[in-house]
Amino acid sequence: MPPTLASLVQHSALKLTVRAGEDRLETPVRWAHVSELADPVPYLEGGELLLVTAMTLDAEDPEAMRRYVRRLVAAGVVGLGFAVGVNYEDVPDALVEAAKEERLPLLAVPRRTPFIAISKAVSAAIAADQYRAVTAGFEAQREMTRAALAEGPAAVVARLAAHVDGWAALYDASGAVVAAAPEWAARRATRFTGDVERLRERSAPASAVVGGAQGDDRVELQSLGSGRRVRGALAVGTGAPLGTAERYAVHSAVALLTLATERSRSLQAAEQRLGAAVLRMLLAGQPDHARAVAGDLYGGLLDAPFRLLIAELSGEPDTDAGGDPLAAFAESLESSAARAGEAVLVVPEGDGRLVVLAADGGAVVASCTAAYAAKEAEDAETVVGLSAPTGPIAAAGAYKQAEQALSVARRRGRALVEHEELAAGSILPLLADDAVRAFADGMLRALHEHDATGRGDLVASLRAWLSRHGQWDAAAADLGVHRHTLRYRMRRVEEILGRSLDDPDVRMELWLSLKTTSAPASD
Repeated sequence: MPPTLASLVQHSALKLTVRAGEDRLETPVRWAHVSELADPVPYLEGGELLLVTAMTLDAEDPEAMRRYVRRLVAAGVVGLGFAVGVNYEDVPDALVEAAKEERLPLLAVPRRTPFIAISKAVSAAIAADQYRAVTAGFEAQREMTRAALAEGPAAVVARLAAHVDGWAALYDASGAVVAAAPEWAARRATRFTGDVERLRERSAPASAVVGGAQGDDRVELQSLGSGRRVRGALAVGTGAPLGTAERYAVHSAVALLTLATERSRSLQAAEQRLGAAVLRMLLAGQPDHARAVAGDLYGGLLDAPFRLLIAELSGEPDTDAGGDPLAAFAESLESSAARAGEAVLVVPEGDGRLVVLAADGGAVVASCTAAYAAKEAEDAETVVGLSAPTGPIAAAGAYKQAEQALSVARRRGRALVEHEELAAGSILPLLADDAVRAFADGMLRALHEHDATGRGDLVASLRAWLSRHGQWDAAAADLGVHRHTLRYRMRRVEEILGRSLDDPDVRMELWLSLKTTSAPASD
């Protein structure tokens, strides 16, 4: 610990005696400073033991001493050393009373004790304290390094918490707590997930101090990651500001956890390459080979129904923001899988998209749908298409389903669309595409132009006839005309279009064209 006034008083060579402020001798001393100025405050930083001979002071004037002592206390001076036998044979009563009123420790320095001896004692004690702090920091670093190599990041967190006499927690890239020590700290650490989220928005390295008011823990947050993107965070909670030794330990833990994070990312990159090979085999219709390559890493994922998810950026990437939304999206899915203890296969594709294979009904699909299903595309950084549940044999079909759902999500301005929505809904909303509308307008243009001349209502007649599946009497009754009139109109439709209504393909195209031109412009 740093030197205190008590340790200086107990120093046998200094022979100091206490004349006031006996209850504040445990105050740490940052430095010893000599000043004979009537007002030394502008040259002080706080925490000093001020040494004086009262050469320029009227130390016997009570009012002058009150003003002098008050200024010292306001400046953060922790003690006053008065040389006796120099200008005054003893410490003047006025100074003693002023020091007692302000509870400022007042030490009498005998003539045979030079001020330089006190300065040397303070300097030596500070140097010894710093040496102890560095030694303790190095020992903590060695201990945490051994723990990191033998047991992993959770052991580093546990050693750090013990060393700082507080608690510590490790957060992943999504802000979730992945390790905490002691055990009770896990719940407390969740209170700071919002602060971790804000820390993630800043480029690494970043730090913040939160709490510390009204009896709360003082919590220091440190980002983890060697690049600009924050890969995780470390929280350290203590009852008081960290000392030198504790700060060394925290810095060592940050370095070790950053290395562990980067190492795990290297392993993830290797797993990602393996996952890409597994996905290619699945899409090529080789599920047995895919299982053999996946082994234990992804094998369990291929033994149960899974979903295939495709994600793309919702717009042009914001280069000024720095960061990759797809990478952040992938990290959030991987974090969800890790917390749930389930496998997930994440494969980036070269054309700016991400392919994910995740267990049906698992945490990854649930977190994705919960976060994106209710959003509009403009409110999300990525757009997602999700296939129906499938198995390894039908992976290629699931990929097409996810692509179709992604296409519909973009067209409808949605952040996420599941393929089940398309299969369970109507095909009519899909006809809102501009290309489909252009085809429909072109196909029916000649009939609309005919009707515009007032020579009949061919479009309405065609719609009625098709809606009645070609039943003349029923369609004529709907129109309020004779069936022979309707037959004549349908022959005119064939003549104008140059196509036969006996062809089912023609009837289908005409019906969809009629539905398209009567549908709203967007879903």
